[in-house]
Amino acid sequence: MGSITLEHVNKSFGGVTVIPDISLEVNDGEFVVFVGPSGCGKSTLLRLIAGLEDLSDGTIRIDGADVSKTLPAQRKLSMVFQSYALYPHMSVRGNIAFPLKMEKAPKERMDAAVNDAARVLNLTDYLDRKPRQLSGGQRQRVAIGRAIVRQPKAFLFDEPLSNLDAALRVNMRLEISELHKKLKTTMVYVTHDQVEAMTMADRIVVLNAGRIEQYGTPIELYQKPANLFVAGFIGSPKMNFIEGKEADTFGAATIGIRPEHFTISDAGRWTGTVGVAEHLGSDTFLYVDVDGIGQVTVRASGELPFAHGQTISLDPIESRIYRFDAQGQAM
Repeated sequence: MGSITLEHVNKSFGGVTVIPDISLEVNDGEFVVFVGPSGCGKSTLLRLIAGLEDLSDGTIRIDGADVSKTLPAQRKLSMVFQSYALYPHMSVRGNIAFPLKMEKAPKERMDAAVNDAARVLNLTDYLDRKPRQLSGGQRQRVAIGRAIVRQPKAFLFDEPLSNLDAALRVNMRLEISELHKKLKTTMVYVTHDQVEAMTMADRIVVLNAGRIEQYGTPIELYQKPANLFVAGFIGSPKMNFIEGKEADTFGAATIGIRPEHFTISDAGRWTGTVGVAEHLGSDTFLYVDVDGIGQVTVRASGELPFAHGQTISLDPIESRIYRFDAQGQAM
């Protein structure tokens, strides 16, 4: 079991409140991602769950038990950091076994646990190598293996892919998702990358200035954003926002249109000039300067022959227009 409950948790450093008041429930076996811009409090919140930071107020429960004042080692959680933090003089085997060695676990148990973790993480052939002989992705897998052998109630990941190049990030994203399906253990994962959040999570917590803006499945957040912040943060390329007279005609203070929710026609509602056209093969991204509105981003499937300076007409798909009131809340 590995449910995690936060009840009115807050954290202040000196006179600065970083987490004003957060309550949420992570169910046993869920993969929950904390996402938001730098400084939103996501890593602080993870460290509070781990016990690496003290609460200013509130309660944290793991499987119903109050662990608010419990030491990190007693919470039965395993944390994987952005830096691999491997011991360079130890082999992969030694690094993975280290937590069990510190517990003075029997050698038979230690060997079995290391071999099981190595098999799950495809590290069996590398057990006798040193970290310097491994790629970045392999080093991160060793760090995850070290967490696995502790058989934690939950894994906590603090931006574990930030130090990897783009290709390795994609591979490790898939590997961590597959690992979750194999282990069926609760995972809480921090990232600033909304693509990671959308592709990995069962549910996403969108944080802004220490507050939860929305908590739901990736599809819920994408299709029904609660406010302008969530609408602008979730989705790539970002949603287009339009205010003023054009928004008024749709009965809103602000309307939002995702780049893929335009049609290009000969005589559309809006006329604009193509600035940059990004041709990606499977998609074409157009950055169009629309009279009276400004720049909008348009995403079209396939390869389109539009070029810089060309005039085009756009129609928003009315059923896919998002409406927001003057306070930025979804209508």
